[in-house]
Amino acid sequence: MPINQKMKLVENILDLNTLEQKPTRNGFGEGLVFAADENRNVVGLCADLTESTRMELFRNKYPERFIEMGVAEQNLASVASGLSAVGKIPYITSYAMFSPGRNWEQIRTTVCYNNQNVKIIGSHAGVSVGPDGATHQAIEDIAIMRPIANMTVFAPCDVHEGKKAAVAVSKVYGPAYIRYTREKTPVLTTEATPFEIGRAYAFWLEPDGKKPDVAIIACGPLVHNAILAAAELEKEGIGVRVINNPSIKPMDEETLIGAAKDAGAVVTVEEHQIQGGMGSAVAEVLARNCPVPVEFIGVQNRFGESGNPNELIEAFGMGVSHIVDAVRTVLRRKKGL
Repeated sequence: MPINQKMKLVENILDLNTLEQKPTRNGFGEGLVFAADENRNVVGLCADLTESTRMELFRNKYPERFIEMGVAEQNLASVASGLSAVGKIPYITSYAMFSPGRNWEQIRTTVCYNNQNVKIIGSHAGVSVGPDGATHQAIEDIAIMRPIANMTVFAPCDVHEGKKAAVAVSKVYGPAYIRYTREKTPVLTTEATPFEIGRAYAFWLEPDGKKPDVAIIACGPLVHNAILAAAELEKEGIGVRVINNPSIKPMDEETLIGAAKDAGAVVTVEEHQIQGGMGSAVAEVLARNCPVPVEFIGVQNRFGESGNPNELIEAFGMGVSHIVDAVRTVLRRKKGL
């Protein structure tokens, strides 16, 4: 089995019947408390969604370091910028549609233009928010955050990586955005799985002694769908390398370019609009360094809608079968067909 054991992933990664599932936002709550335990300057601000974003864990342990801002996302960012200016490390939370969606200008001007040490946590990202519908499904947040100077952007694949990302940004000065999901999703990593800012990781490898036919580069919980797709393709004799790419900015260009050179074809997978998202960032890197055929799995220029989270992933073309089909398409392009 080509699971990369060096990554210390769970052994039952292909078994949805036994695989543990937790929301990635739980990792944020745990990570924020851990970061606060380590550094007394960590503070938390929330826009009236403390329980939903999981900041309640921090509020309960450190009430004197918590500020409830109410439904005032612009103030959320501006006050956090001021706290950073006097040496604090503010984490701000809301649904991603509201922060960074509603307060983008304050994030750009008061946080990033001044290069303040504010950590923006966008919860309930993607269509898997489910029945809340299009108005609450942030599928453009990577695209609006990635171009801002000084901003870093992350999309953890599961609860453990979500915790590590929340802790990691506390140790590096500067603005950061981390997107988290609402729904329970597969827990494929462990506490021992590596995570570093600016690094991508091969979670699934091609057979020994062979180069991959295709590289699938994914972020967020859809990394698991990419692995399931790789397992299906392996049965057909197609060698796949699956890269978990949680650090969207800065991006691990060396790993991604190496995978593209080895495979000669790439499929990107994300729960986000394909325009301006993680896949676009990958394409920019490859266009400069290693142009190869690329197919993009994500939301295809439409708004979200209400529904069951798993059904929406399928309806929006981000299921395992869609990734398999995208691989077949990019392989035909690779062969010039």
